[in-house]
Amino acid sequence: MTVSLPTRGLARTLRLAAVCASFALLAACGDTVTKSSMNAPVPSSALNLALHSKAIAEVKQKQARGQRVWCVPFARTASGVDLRGNAGTWWKAAQGIYDRGQAPEVGSVMVFAPHSSSRLGHVAVVSEIVSDRKILIDHANWHRNKISLKMPVIDVSPNNDWSRVEVEGTPGVMGHPRPVHGFVYPRRLDGASES
Repeated sequence: MTVSLPTRGLARTLRLAAVCASFALLAACGDTVTKSSMNAPVPSSALNLALHSKAIAEVKQKQARGQRVWCVPFARTASGVDLRGNAGTWWKAAQGIYDRGQAPEVGSVMVFAPHSSSRLGHVAVVSEIVSDRKILIDHANWHRNKISLKMPVIDVSPNNDWSRVEVEGTPGVMGHPRPVHGFVYPRRLDGASES
């Protein structure tokens, strides 16, 4: 018994396979460690959409009841990082409990240090890494009693260590530089998972 395949379909399939193989070879030949990527942030993981949705729902419930919305409860719920206290205390409070660092990761909490215009500090959840010096954050109460999603932040620190940032509070307008302690990652040091 002879099986005949349509030659036009077979030829199209073979061409597609050859194109895919060519792209795979080109990708394999690329230099994965380049000068620009050596200081780039750790590859971002996916945002925990269940926690993020829960945080947004909590804000809407509070607003509907006429209650105040704050950055700390939003960041705690959206990230799964279970810390208490004013935002400015989170960096120290996370020590020995959560992994911390100076590079942004999607889902991590950016901890703004207290300063003259924000005596209690501020916390925000990294929602996207745009480049090694630009991220997007989701947070509450940057604008009184509201949540802000996908707000641009740029690293303006001289050593590219995210210790000083500008936040785009108004579209197209970067704010004054603000000090940042670093990022608290939603990974407990004891290995327990947060969610």
